[in-house]
Amino acid sequence: MRAVVALATAVVAAVAVTVFVQNDQGEASAGPVAANAPYQPNSDHDSGNAGHAASGRTDAAEGQAASGPQPVTEVDKTFLVAVRQAGLWEIPAGKLAQTRASSEQVKRAGLHLLDGHSKLDQLVREDARILGVDLPDEATPEQQEWVTNLENAKGAEFDRMFANVLRASHGKIFATIGEVRAATQNDLIRRHSRQANQTVLDHMEVLEDTGLVDGSTFADVEKAVQPK
Repeated sequence: MRAVVALATAVVAAVAVTVFVQNDQGEASAGPVAANAPYQPNSDHDSGNAGHAASGRTDAAEGQAASGPQPVTEVDKTFLVAVRQAGLWEIPAGKLAQTRASSEQVKRAGLHLLDGHSKLDQLVREDARILGVDLPDEATPEQQEWVTNLENAKGAEFDRMFANVLRASHGKIFATIGEVRAATQNDLIRRHSRQANQTVLDHMEVLEDTGLVDGSTFADVEKAVQPK
C-alpha cells in the first residue's frame, strides 16, 4: 500500500513539473522572471505586421525557388522602381516635417512617412536583388523639386504644401498598386504590392487627418486615376 502511495505521489510531482516548466515553444511558465529580462513574443500577434510580412516574403521566395523562375514584367519592374523613388523623396520630406512644420498633425504624418518608407525601401531593395531588377539611387526630377519646395517653406505654408503634395502623390500611386496586384504573376510582387498598399493607405489617412488637404488635390487625383 505504501508503495502505491509513493508511486502516485511521484506521478503527481512529475505532472506538476511538466505543467509549470516552460517548453520549447515558449509556452506559459510559472517560474519567476527577472525584471530586466528581455520580452520574447509568443505569438504572431505579438510579433506584429513586420513578422507577417517577413514570413510572407520568405514563403514567396521559397515558392519561386521550388517552382522555378516566375515572370517579371515591365509593369512589375516599373512598380519596384516607383516604390524605391517614393522612398527617396518621402523619407527626406518626413524628416523636414519634424523641423519645419507648425502643425502637430503634420509632424505625426511625417513620422508615419519615415517609418513606412524606411521599411518599404528595405523590402524593395531585397526584392529587386532577388528578381534582378536595377533600382535608381535618385528620386525623379519632379520629386526632387517637391523636396526643394518643402525646404524653402516653413510654418503654415509648409504644413499645407506638405499635406497636399504628399496626399496627391499617394493617391496616384495607390491606384497603380491595385493595377499591379491585379495583373502580376509573380509571388514576390504580389506580396510587395500588399505591403505597399497597407503603407500608402496609412499615409493617406494621416495626411487627411491634418485637415489641410484641399478639394483641388482630390480632384487632381481623380483626374489622374480615371481609366484611359
